[in-house]
Amino acid sequence: MKKYFQFDELGTNYKREIIAGLTTFLSMAYILFVNPFTLSLGAVSDFPNELRIDQGAVFVATALAAAYGSILMGILAKYPIALAPGMGLNAFFAFTVVLHMQIPWQTALAGVFVSGILFTILTLTGVREKIIDAIPIELKYAVGAGIGLFITFIGFQNAKIIVDNPATLVGLGDFKDGNTLLAIFGLIVTIALMVRKVPGGVFYGMVVTAVVGMMFGLIEVPDKIIGAVPDISPTFGVAFEHLDEIFTLKMIGVVLTFFIVDFFDATGTLLAVANQAGLLKDNKLPRAGKALLVDATAVMVGAVLGTSTTTSYIESSAGVAAGGRSGFSAVVTGILFLLALFFSPLLSVITAPVTAPALIIVGVLMASSVGEIDWKKFEVAVPAFFTLITMPLSYSIATGIAVGFLFYPITMILKGRGREVHPILYILFFVFLAYFLFLRE
Repeated sequence: MKKYFQFDELGTNYKREIIAGLTTFLSMAYILFVNPFTLSLGAVSDFPNELRIDQGAVFVATALAAAYGSILMGILAKYPIALAPGMGLNAFFAFTVVLHMQIPWQTALAGVFVSGILFTILTLTGVREKIIDAIPIELKYAVGAGIGLFITFIGFQNAKIIVDNPATLVGLGDFKDGNTLLAIFGLIVTIALMVRKVPGGVFYGMVVTAVVGMMFGLIEVPDKIIGAVPDISPTFGVAFEHLDEIFTLKMIGVVLTFFIVDFFDATGTLLAVANQAGLLKDNKLPRAGKALLVDATAVMVGAVLGTSTTTSYIESSAGVAAGGRSGFSAVVTGILFLLALFFSPLLSVITAPVTAPALIIVGVLMASSVGEIDWKKFEVAVPAFFTLITMPLSYSIATGIAVGFLFYPITMILKGRGREVHPILYILFFVFLAYFLFLRE
């Protein structure tokens, strides 16, 4: 096994890889509880229960999808990169597709599955890299940062730090409310852990917040910590049953958004973590095809199990910082996700005030890419800024992407740089123009 994972060549050993795998798991374990809560619209009290996706089933789907992606990434691509259902994409799934567009979650899962098929085809044919190269770096950064702002906005809403205001649309909430105070406390704790660079700071912040919530009677104490694995049947295979419902103009826009966002997220994460681990050679990613294929198939597997898009996690960098260099650490992370299946009783303590700090902090991390945008070039700043600001204000990742991709060719042409715009961008211009004219309701 040491030879297969190239321990000697990479200068690592079992102890270091196990610690790295554990570190990565703790850094991303929050998704086990945040994902079911988000996909079921747990913070939206007036959403009909009969239309909600089953939290227990999503918990199992999340763990299994993460285990599949992480273990396969470690064995096949041999990278210390773990996968799980992505933040941002789950928010788009729940708040934009299900809540705003009123598309049933069953149909949304079918959309995720189809996006995974497209992802896999383009990966196998090598077209994926060509499309990535065609999209300007500024828009890639803007999409990532915009999703960060969107997630943070959702976190503030869940915490009721930001609430409805008839006069100004939004305003500050009631800071005397116990749940709001608990969320603020959790946010401060999580910030403190992150500032001190504690591995798994987001996860530990949720743990501390939940414990304090139980101490003050804001959260019901669970009767047990370890229990039977929940039933996955409410979500398993549902995507297949609703494939015939994706052939509508509205769903085409949804699939396209799932596809584009994961395009940026997965590729960027793979390159960033591999670079941190010193695995890039001549600025290229060895075994890139295998890594991208794992990421693509994980999308389909996750959709079949019952969760939104599964993707590579930037939290893998925590494991790399702990010494992880080989795929063995990713395998360890995957195994830990399988063991986590028995901790489903803890879902009952994961309430809106507990998840809100995690959403806010993840949003902060994603928004950091805004500093990479060249704001001095106005023809670049306009589409980038519109992408950033439109996502939270329109409550839609899809709308933010569409606005940015519409304005980029326009501003570049006005600047006299139209020839620098890749033909694919002009094609996407008309695609997103159609999105505004026909796909939105």
